[in-house]
Amino acid sequence: MESSSDFLENVAEAEQPGPASGTDEARRRARNQAIAEFVRGYAPSPDADLLESILVTVCRLAADGADRGDLKILNTALKELRFAFKVFAPYKEIPKVTIFGSARTPQEHPQYQQALRFADLIQQQGWMVITGAGGGIMQAGHHGATRDKSFGVAISLPFEQKTNDVIADDQKLINFKYFFTRKLLFIKEAAAVVLFPGGFGTQDEGYESLTLVQTLKSSPIPIIMCDEPGGTYWRNWERHLESELLNNGMIDPEDLGLFFVTDSAEGAVEEILNYYRRYHSSRYVGDDLVIRLQEPLSDEQVRRLDRDFADILIDGSYQQLPEALPEENGEYPDKARLVFKFHRRSAGRLRQLINHLNALP
Repeated sequence: MESSSDFLENVAEAEQPGPASGTDEARRRARNQAIAEFVRGYAPSPDADLLESILVTVCRLAADGADRGDLKILNTALKELRFAFKVFAPYKEIPKVTIFGSARTPQEHPQYQQALRFADLIQQQGWMVITGAGGGIMQAGHHGATRDKSFGVAISLPFEQKTNDVIADDQKLINFKYFFTRKLLFIKEAAAVVLFPGGFGTQDEGYESLTLVQTLKSSPIPIIMCDEPGGTYWRNWERHLESELLNNGMIDPEDLGLFFVTDSAEGAVEEILNYYRRYHSSRYVGDDLVIRLQEPLSDEQVRRLDRDFADILIDGSYQQLPEALPEENGEYPDKARLVFKFHRRSAGRLRQLINHLNALP
């Protein structure tokens, strides 16, 4: 078998443009064959097709004459994400909540104490906490959840971002150069997001979380704005949404249901636990949205969905299945399924459906 360096030379040669379309096609076939052989020999995997596709993209970057600076960005991003996926993988089945908030909040501040209280309460329910590795609210999240139940997702900054003592040197501490790779992990690994008062970064993270859920680019999850007891930070923010975004037609009334505002750590925990009372998770299978259920519905409850939530169907009706679809590859085989053709236009109405399912006796 050829060495990896020989492989790369052959791939680079195969990627060069030929004088005729027949030559181009022959080179592409040679490239694809070389890539497939390399993956079989050096990166065997049940997902070999995806690994091969990544290497095809590398070849195309070379053929494009990609700028060295652009290649550095791609290389760093890929390395950061690979390592992060590896760190999170052993904890895949444990639910996690991402905590956002100011790095400047002092330990004696009521907002710090509220974040600490929330993290302590949610870890008692079997959850883990993901937050930045700095001070303020991030340290409060690690402090309350304890080191064993915390992930630190750090960012390299010229100021403000010193790793806190709780998560320093832990195997679950990940350092990122780029905000976009870091933010991807915050949402990808989270089954809930809780935001405490903060500055530009917290606002950015909150709006991005809402945007991903509203545009259906992310699975529906609870997004909670938690303040200190009697605090006004998130209530004033909510009033701004209503007066400027809702009243000017920039969001729908149902979009206000995509988040929950509270000044109680206990209330934040209750909101998360209630969200997963009957709802477990969801995914698309072809044109169908499949909602996995912790407990099945009665036949009468399913029939009422056809009446009360007909507006979010493209066509057909709600169907309950006792087991996973073949396309789900055996995921969560013990869960009942609610299957329907969702119109994919209103995340707010989908959230109302999930709330309805959770409220059923």
